[in-house]
Amino acid sequence: MSDAFSIRYADRMNHLPPYLFGIINKIKMEKRWEGQDVIDLGMGNPVDPAPKEVTEKLCEVALDPKTHRYPVAGGMKNLKREIALYYDRKYDVSLNGVDDVICTIGSKEGISHLCLALLGPGDSVLVPAPAFPIHVYAAVIAGANVLRLCLDSEEDFLTQISRMCKSLYPGPKLVMLNYPHNPTGKLASKDFFAEVVKLAKHYNFMVINDFAYAQITYDGYVAPSFLEVPGALDVGVEFGSFSKSYNMAGWRLGYCVGNKEMIDGLAKIKGYYDYGIFSAIQVAGIVAMRDCDDNISEQVAVYQKRRDVLCDGLVRMGWEVEIPKAGMFVWVKIPEPYAQMGSIQFSIEMMNRANVAVAAGAGFGEEGDGYLRLALVENENRIRQALKQMRRALGDIDKEMEAGTFKLSTEY
Repeated sequence: MSDAFSIRYADRMNHLPPYLFGIINKIKMEKRWEGQDVIDLGMGNPVDPAPKEVTEKLCEVALDPKTHRYPVAGGMKNLKREIALYYDRKYDVSLNGVDDVICTIGSKEGISHLCLALLGPGDSVLVPAPAFPIHVYAAVIAGANVLRLCLDSEEDFLTQISRMCKSLYPGPKLVMLNYPHNPTGKLASKDFFAEVVKLAKHYNFMVINDFAYAQITYDGYVAPSFLEVPGALDVGVEFGSFSKSYNMAGWRLGYCVGNKEMIDGLAKIKGYYDYGIFSAIQVAGIVAMRDCDDNISEQVAVYQKRRDVLCDGLVRMGWEVEIPKAGMFVWVKIPEPYAQMGSIQFSIEMMNRANVAVAAGAGFGEEGDGYLRLALVENENRIRQALKQMRRALGDIDKEMEAGTFKLSTEY
């Protein structure tokens, strides 16, 4: 008998690749520990403050010892009601706020736990690609098979869903949507959602729409809710988040609304996994939804100015840019000759040479390689500085390539 002891992971861990964003984050933190100023265009982590009245309410309620106890797992009654009122006011969707609304520890947790409730070995999920990692790996961790559909036009995407439903046996159990889309910024119309509902009913699959960027929209564009479409409540749910709309990313507050049976499954899973969200945060969330629409408009105006500065700067550098109408990112193709090195290596070069953190498109799947996702979280002056530093670094790379001395960074 051997005396050697080994740690053995579950087999599901073999299906989880290294988290690629961790490479850039590691370099970023090491540089900052050394006192270097790194401009972060990689993480979608808001630096602007939450609304003042929201923070004040949090502090006020946190002083009450009653709020220090375990909260109601599925969310406070008044917060759930406020979410229902918001859907009625914003999208003309009628929810009772009881069994068709549940609060989550951010949308990422909610999607993960809902996949555990809905999926298992032998089940298949259709996911648009490139994809925000949790949309793929929540299903993978649950034991399901993930089929990635190229995110082209609405018509092509619908055709791909129909084709998969006809060719797979058993057919897909779930379709994961994410509009406005992270990372690409692609949008969906009500007509598109209506066709998804028709397909869902015909082929008997469920739908999840991640609606985290619902209110971060520009140039007069208004993002439709999946639940606005007749019949959507029969087949799916929608996740929302306080993270981006109210700059409450670290507060970890989100929600899921829609089909009652799907929400009941999420509630059962959450009953075993967590005790809900700190009550003071939930009360602050009520204030945000009830009183802070103007704050959202102001924040969107800030993001739009940053978007314009970033896109204009990239165009001046000779990059092809599609200006997004929603979200807090710009999804941009890396131009030649730099695209040859791949998005991960390009991101590492920008970190090492320019002190600018960017998100490699490959972090969202192989379909994203050759692209970057650039976040709009830094102020306009910092964005201009980042562009200046990137331009200088690319100039150095050009010279090295011409001289035949260019070498990729190997230490990271």
